Amino acid sequence: MARAAGRYLTRPVGTIRAVATDAPHVVLTYDDGPDPQGTPLVLQALAKFGATATFFVLVGRARRHPDLLAELIAAGHEVALHGLDHVRLTGVPAPEVLRRTQAGRAELEDLTGTPVRWFRAPYGALLLPHWRAVRRAGLMPVVWGATPADWRHVPEETMARDALAASRPGAIVLAHDGHAGPDDGVDDGPPPPIDRGLLATMMLTGLDEQGLVGRSLSDALCQGTAARWAWFVR
Repeated sequence: MARAAGRYLTRPVGTIRAVATDAPHVVLTYDDGPDPQGTPLVLQALAKFGATATFFVLVGRARRHPDLLAELIAAGHEVALHGLDHVRLTGVPAPEVLRRTQAGRAELEDLTGTPVRWFRAPYGALLLPHWRAVRRAGLMPVVWGATPADWRHVPEETMARDALAASRPGAIVLAHDGHAGPDDGVDDGPPPPIDRGLLATMMLTGLDEQGLVGRSLSDALCQGTAARWAWFVR
């Protein structure tokens, strides 16, 4: 998973990495779904804590599991675009990134019947020409600040602890309800042996103990403003 250090920008450019807010909100985001195993477990945990989240979905998976998309929307969660597939966009010409992003947004809006506002590049990988292509497609790139790094083969307790250590009001947390694979255009190895529902429950329990609640990005922005950084990663 790519990491990047960025310079905070006061101008209206850059990529959303946090929400500036006085509310006790932590932004929960889930990538690489929908997944018939992981997504229902995450939804159960979110419902238990009255939390909302933003799901950055892969369009290929959304086609295969439209019922899960309907469940996300019905439960009050937000659907955003992660891509047609999980191919790293920095190896794709910018005009093709524009075409893929426009097509993905249009299809996802058709599938969900709701507007799509946000985009997260696979691996968080965007260079300036690709960032411009995403913006031309009418979407705002979003990355993260905290994560359980749940692609690792470590206990759920370790993942939850790592995410909670970096979670504070306005933080954007990156987690996963699925694992991208060959059907998504990549080979990142076997999925980790993780109980995604257990991890979500541990994270939400820890947030609750800190007086924090999980919110989707759009929900959090109702009481905050987007903090944008220069985030350009190959």
